[in-house]
Amino acid sequence: MPRTQRNDNFIDKSFTVMADIILKILPTNQKAKEAFAYYRDGMSAQADGEYAEALENYLEALKLEEDPNDRSYILYNIGLIHTSNGEQDKAMEYYLEALELNPRLPQALNNIAVIYHYRGDRAKEGGQDEEAEEMYQKAAEYWKRAIRIAPNNYIEAQNWLKTTGRSTMDVYF
Repeated sequence: MPRTQRNDNFIDKSFTVMADIILKILPTNQKAKEAFAYYRDGMSAQADGEYAEALENYLEALKLEEDPNDRSYILYNIGLIHTSNGEQDKAMEYYLEALELNPRLPQALNNIAVIYHYRGDRAKEGGQDEEAEEMYQKAAEYWKRAIRIAPNNYIEAQNWLKTTGRSTMDVYF
């Protein structure tokens, strides 16, 4: 039984019913509808912390989905799962692949920046100042790109960029 048929709360059931109605009315092919169903089930599983189940659903959706923009969101969500599992290298691969399909995905840019910043902190703690600076510089570049796309988001990153002297821009758009 698909995950969306197991939802117990009213909001999840309502969303599922609405999504199913919209899917039936939309002039799209069966393959795209199946891809969306897998994606929706993946999101539901991910929200419940069932990462293995979510990953299975996303991978099935990825096999079926042809639209590059939709594929970018599937890849991004796969990256989130790997990030949650502490698999930064794998997450980075999926975020970068998502960005290849959709360069205007600020959340992927932000998550890459977060990984580089984290790596910079670890390098600094280990006394590797040059490597730390390199990681911080990469984080800064990805955050600048994310902020240019979504200037009202990532306020902490904007503050970090300013306080560390990595950016003097007050307005990113």
